[in-house]
Amino acid sequence: MLILAFETSAKAASVALTENGKLLGESYQNTGLTHSQTLIVMAEDLLKQCGKAVSDVTAVAVAEGPGSFTGVRIGVAAAKGFAWGGEIPCYGVSTLEAMAESLGVYQGYVCPVMDARRSQVYNALFYVNRSIIEQVKEDRAIALADLSKELEALDGPIFLVGDGSTLTYNTLSETISNLVLPPEHRMHQRATGVAILAAKKAAAGEPGDGNALTPNYLRLSQAERERMEKLKVEN
Repeated sequence: MLILAFETSAKAASVALTENGKLLGESYQNTGLTHSQTLIVMAEDLLKQCGKAVSDVTAVAVAEGPGSFTGVRIGVAAAKGFAWGGEIPCYGVSTLEAMAESLGVYQGYVCPVMDARRSQVYNALFYVNRSIIEQVKEDRAIALADLSKELEALDGPIFLVGDGSTLTYNTLSETISNLVLPPEHRMHQRATGVAILAAKKAAAGEPGDGNALTPNYLRLSQAERERMEKLKVEN
């Protein structure tokens, strides 16, 4: 199976190409350009560099959220369009779980954290035992103060990943000594993790229904929240 994977949930964008579990190539860009400017060009260039054609791709994968509302929408739309054009499966995976897969930790906790504003982070928690990953806290938006209470009770290293890693480490490391901040190139979202999770879904027999794929924002956008508040006032 040749999987083309997209990751656009934060400021950086990345595209990965895997074949039967082997990483053929990955393109990563964090230049401040919008994902709509870079994503398809990155995918086309990566396929060319790996000696593959668009018609060779047998499945598409994308980080479906949580993350930047605009970024997630762009990634999901690109993946669905690519899959629709080739009539191939399209798999959506959790941004947070894909980060845990990408890190490659063999023992300890992996704590993805993405800045969700409003004093919150998008977060989940995973325990890795000899590369077997178990999710122990579901995807959610949570205040750092509440996350701190949960992490204080854990033994062993807690590896932070995501664009909220530095914020979380700087805020909580004085009280939680077992937090680990990975190096920059291992810290952020990568499309490779998206491809790994999609391959697992395919192996489990999931069909990869692109028509049913929708972004998972975990909470309302700012515009939607303001609209709801306005309706409450009017009523």
